Amino acid sequence: MSKKMTEMLNGQVEIMFYNLKISMKTCNWKTLICGTPVWRYFYHTIHSCDKWFINPYVFTEPEIHVPHLDQVDLACDKVLTKEEIWAYYDQVHNKVTKYLNGLSDEELYEKPENCDYTRIELIFGQVRHFMCHVGIFNGITIANTGKYPMVVGMDAYKNHKMDGKLYDE
Repeated sequence: MSKKMTEMLNGQVEIMFYNLKISMKTCNWKTLICGTPVWRYFYHTIHSCDKWFINPYVFTEPEIHVPHLDQVDLACDKVLTKEEIWAYYDQVHNKVTKYLNGLSDEELYEKPENCDYTRIELIFGQVRHFMCHVGIFNGITIANTGKYPMVVGMDAYKNHKMDGKLYDE
């Protein structure tokens, strides 16, 4: 059972979560995107990863969820605290890491139960989705502050240089 590919994916996903963490620390949570506060987009990004990274057809909503909370284009009265969103971030990060650690390379090319997509398609789809939102969040921070949030890449990860720096100064 080979794990070379899943280990590489795990590194990329760790970088992905780290970049969202930087965005969440630097972006104003109350800024509106098309009339919806940024905090709901943070939730949307994390929720999508929670639902779609492993198997969207065998999924249980988190306790903090209410209908439409993850759909940023629909009204929703529920307001989550920063603490709730950070706790959900940690929960999903841990869930995804555990999932990847348990996968073999061969399983990446298989479809999970009742799913139309292979595991690798689900993973790539979420990396794409996640990083698109990180770009939006960072663009908002740049527009609001004139500061460029750090974007951590493979070299920083490989060389253990994810030092907590928030801005590229």
